[in-house]
Amino acid sequence: MNQAVTDVKLPGIPLLKQGKVRQVFDLGSEILIVATDRISAFDLVLNQGIPQKGMILNRLSCFWFDYTKGIIRNHLITADVDSFPAELKPYAELLRGRSMIARKATTIPIECVVRGFLAGSAWEEYREKGTICGQRYENLKQSQQLPDPIFTPATKSTSGHDQNITIAEAGRIVGRELAARLEQKSIEVYKAVFEYASNKGIIIADTKFEFGLDGNDAILIDEMFTPDSSRFWAKEDYEVGKSPPSFDKQFVRDYLISLNWNRQPPAPDLPPDIIRKTQEKYLEAEKRLLA
Repeated sequence: MNQAVTDVKLPGIPLLKQGKVRQVFDLGSEILIVATDRISAFDLVLNQGIPQKGMILNRLSCFWFDYTKGIIRNHLITADVDSFPAELKPYAELLRGRSMIARKATTIPIECVVRGFLAGSAWEEYREKGTICGQRYENLKQSQQLPDPIFTPATKSTSGHDQNITIAEAGRIVGRELAARLEQKSIEVYKAVFEYASNKGIIIADTKFEFGLDGNDAILIDEMFTPDSSRFWAKEDYEVGKSPPSFDKQFVRDYLISLNWNRQPPAPDLPPDIIRKTQEKYLEAEKRLLA
């Protein structure tokens, strides 16, 4: 198993932002986004990374940015390390496969979630209240496909959980006109990629997007349809009424839950077999989608 890359240092290149997985460097009029192999669970970055995870996220995101560019613009300029600016040449091998140069954009402060199936926090809310992000539905079962994909925005949180909000609340945060456009484009992109993935044997149960403003134009930023931002199910494992196994970090979450850990720092270490099996799930998702 290759060594996980959990931190990227680029002396002389200013670090603009560090997220749970990505590090963003300032290139002046553009940014360099580097996807590390870090993995988080329950709002904590775990001590061990998953080897190759950042490369998988980067390759998938680049593929989807290209696939959906006819629906909406995105921030990707290039992921070809050999065409990166001269100041990045000393770091070419470190950056190869796990980085992209992107447009600078002002982040729009909501998460744009699209749900096609009843799972995760939406299922928890539905069991308790009979609603999904405030919208009432009748006689649905766990993992059931919804009549139509729905837009369920959430607040963006730099620490702690994102909180589900109504579309009206999203409109109050970013403006009704912009919220309506984000809803329209989020669902349009989801439908296009859902159809593609379905033909590859994968169900995309739900996903989340981030948008930014490039001038007055809303564009897609960050990542797209990765196992970190989406719930991927294998078609052959899908069954209404049950939670299918997924190609994402739910496997890690399930392991941590089995320890009766209180979800407070410090996080438990991940044993080698959990790291290996998680890596296999990410690789399998990429193999199916990009084959």
